[in-house]
Amino acid sequence: MARSVLIVDDHDGFRSSARALLEAGGFVVAGDAATGAEAVAAADRLHPDVVLLDIQLPDLDGFAVAARLTGLADPPVVVLVSSRDAVTYGPRLRGARFLPKHELSGAALSDLLG
Repeated sequence: MARSVLIVDDHDGFRSSARALLEAGGFVVAGDAATGAEAVAAADRLHPDVVLLDIQLPDLDGFAVAARLTGLADPPVVVLVSSRDAVTYGPRLRGARFLPKHELSGAALSDLLG
């Protein structure tokens, strides 16, 4: 069974590209969101298996959104993404799943999820 994904990023172009890459890789894109508030509402409504979550959002950062997502009744797996390197975020990424945007593919996400 294909995993469902919610894509969260404030750039339309990235959301569109990520959708194409993930659908080609066998994922079902349940929806997308451009802000942290939209992401929490969409995750609560759509119940995706995975939330692909940009760290840099206009209203909340991805770390704050991830914390809110863990409070949902059926929390999704959160994969943080960024155009910046992981070292930029240092210990804030400890224990988190992280994927650089330039490495995003269905295969890379599947490998990360195990």
